Amino acid sequence: MTFSALDSALVGPLFATKRMRAIFSDEARLAAMLKAEAALARAEARHGLAPDGLAAAIEAIDPVSLDIAALGRDTALAGVPVIPFVKAIQKRLPKDLESAFHKGSTTQDIADTTLVLQMREGFEALRQDLAPTLEALAELAERHRDTLCVGRTYGQHAAPLSFGFKAAVWMAGIADVAQRLPEVRARSLLASLGGPVGTLAGLREHGPAVQDAFAAELGLGAPPLSWHTRRASVAEAGCWLATLIGALGKMAADVAHLASTEVGEVSEPYTPGRGGSSAMPHKRNPVSATVILAAAEAAPGLASTLLASMTAAHERPAGAWHAEWHALPQLFGLASGALAETRRLAEGLEVDPGRMRANLEITRGLLYADAVASALAPALGRAEAHHFVEDAATQVRQSGQSLREVVEAHPGLPAGFDPARLPAALDAGPAVAAASRYVDRAVAAVRPVVQALGE
Repeated sequence: MTFSALDSALVGPLFATKRMRAIFSDEARLAAMLKAEAALARAEARHGLAPDGLAAAIEAIDPVSLDIAALGRDTALAGVPVIPFVKAIQKRLPKDLESAFHKGSTTQDIADTTLVLQMREGFEALRQDLAPTLEALAELAERHRDTLCVGRTYGQHAAPLSFGFKAAVWMAGIADVAQRLPEVRARSLLASLGGPVGTLAGLREHGPAVQDAFAAELGLGAPPLSWHTRRASVAEAGCWLATLIGALGKMAADVAHLASTEVGEVSEPYTPGRGGSSAMPHKRNPVSATVILAAAEAAPGLASTLLASMTAAHERPAGAWHAEWHALPQLFGLASGALAETRRLAEGLEVDPGRMRANLEITRGLLYADAVASALAPALGRAEAHHFVEDAATQVRQSGQSLREVVEAHPGLPAGFDPARLPAALDAGPAVAAASRYVDRAVAAVRPVVQALGE
C-alpha cells in the first residue's frame, strides 16, 4: 500500500521522474546516512576524536544489506529512523571502532544532512532538465516570432499578438525562477552538525573545527551555528520548488486551453496510446498539461507545510521537523514530473497557425478596437472615440457585421475623419511587430540563464 501518489508503482511514474524517485528512495536515504556518518568519522579523526579506520569501516557497509523493513518497524518505536540505523551500524562495526561511531552528533544532524545530500541530487536533476527546456522554448518563440494569434484577457479576445510572444512569456516566467537556483542551492545545501542542543558540547573545543571539516568532507556549506530550528533554508527550497511548478503551470494552463476543441491552436506531441479514453476512441487528452497542473494544484499546500514548520520550538520541536518529511520530497518529485512534461511540450508542441488566423476572425475585427479608437481620437477626442468604438462593438455583436462595416456606416462618424485610415487600424502588422521586438529581447535575456544552467 502507498499513501502518496509519487510512491505508487502504479501512478508514481506519471507524476515524478524515475531519477527523482530513486534520489528520494529509502535505499538512497540509507546510502546518504552512511555517507554522512563516514564524513563525520573522517572529520573527527583529523582531530584525534575517532580512530582512523572508522570511516573506511562505515564505507564498507553496503546500504542494500540493511533490512529496511526491520528499520521501519524500529522507527515506529523510536520516532526517528536514525536511532535504529545507528544501532544497526554499530552491530556491524568492530568493537574497537563501534564506540566512536556517531560521536558528538545527534539524530537530527544525520537526518538533516541526509536530506540535504538528497536535495543536492534533486537540484542537479532539475538543473539538467531546466536548460534544455528553456532552450526549446527559446527556439519555439523564435520560430513563431511572427505567427499571428489572438491575445486573450479574462478568457476573451483582447488584441492581436504573435504566438512567439506567448511562448516567450512562458520561457521568461520559467527563467525567472531558474536563475535563482544557484543562490537557493547555496543557502540550503548546508551540513547539519550541532549535537543534542546545537552546541556540539560533546566535542568540547573541537566542535567548530569538526563542524567545518564535516561540511568540507561532504562538499556542503558550513553554517556558523546549528540550524536545527532555523528552518528558513528548508522553507526557501520548498518555496522555490513550488514557484517553479507554478511557472510551469502557467504554460500548462495556456496549452490546455489552446488545445481545447473549440480553440484548437496547439496540440501536445502525439504518441500512440497517450491521452486516450477508455470510452471515447477519438480523444487526445492533454496529458502533459494535466500532470503539470496537478502538481501546481498540490504544491502550494506542501510549501505552506514548510512555512508552518518554521515555528520550531526551542532546540528541537515536536512535530514541526517531522512535518517537513511529508512535504519537501514530494515537492521535488512533483517538480521533476512537471518539468519533464514541460520539456516534452517545449520540444514537441504542435502549432496550427491556420487555426490561429481563423480564430482571429471570430470577433469580426473587434481585436482591433483599440487601434480604431486611436485612429478616431484626433477627430473625436480620446474619451469620445472610446465611447464610439464601444457602441460600434455592441452593434458588431448584435448584427453580425464586421467592425469595419459598422464604423463606416456609423452615424456618429465625424465628417473630418478620413475612412482611408481604417485599413491601417485594422492591420495586424504593427501588433505583430511590437510583439516580435519583445520576443527578441526575451530570448536574448534568457540565453545567459540557459548557459549558466548548462555549466
